[in-house]
Amino acid sequence: MITLASDFGSPYPAAMKGVVLRRSDARLVDVAHDLPRQDVRAAAFWCRETLPYFPPAVHLVVVDPGVGTDRDALVVRVGEHALVAPDNGVALPAARRLASEAAGTVPDVECFGYDYDDPASATFHGRDVFAPAAAEIHETGVDALETLDLVSPIESFAPTESPGSVVDCRFPEPTVDGEVGEARGEVLVVDDFGNAITNVPGSFVAGREGDTVEVNGVPAPVATAFADVEAGERLVTVGSHGFVECDVNRGRGDEAFGLAPGDEVVLVG
Repeated sequence: MITLASDFGSPYPAAMKGVVLRRSDARLVDVAHDLPRQDVRAAAFWCRETLPYFPPAVHLVVVDPGVGTDRDALVVRVGEHALVAPDNGVALPAARRLASEAAGTVPDVECFGYDYDDPASATFHGRDVFAPAAAEIHETGVDALETLDLVSPIESFAPTESPGSVVDCRFPEPTVDGEVGEARGEVLVVDDFGNAITNVPGSFVAGREGDTVEVNGVPAPVATAFADVEAGERLVTVGSHGFVECDVNRGRGDEAFGLAPGDEVVLVG
């Protein structure tokens, strides 16, 4: 299996699929091609929240604001998974999650450089660099990655560590003060429903259903499900990813709370 994630929209992913299918018999699965344009952190978040649910696969992730520059092409191996991506940090949060959730001994995150000839286009490395790499790795096998002539080991590190030479991507840490009932964090992403997903851990509001908290001074009840409040009403809940969300039942939480990715969020209550 090869999964594909990008910010390409349409029809560019079709060209990547064509390249892969000409070189391999892989089963292709689209993760998303409408990731926020050129937003490496948002793409890293969504890949972290989706790729660990797949069986062993080659994951092709292309959100690449630096396309055409001297940034490296990267292959990240975690056990039986491989992630093929530009060296801009987009693959590392998912790799860490895959490592931490692996059965048995926690594998290291192994990083390899992928050497490539001059691509046909300086603006479409998804087609000319990363798709061929994903197909080649799929055909060779993740376990035999070191045998590829175009692959060179860079480094390996434990999931709790940071790499030395590879570009990293880390999400900001919130500040939670349980004694005063305050959490300060940030909106990481806003999904297509308008749910504003913060980096505040769900434990801050866990077990407080029906209580009211303030989000940047705006009051909202803590709820387990959207339907716990009337349609059009604000709520604060814990999303499937384990973080606090600022939402609206059958509406857009980002608009109701006045929030966008990167905004500070102060929860009090």
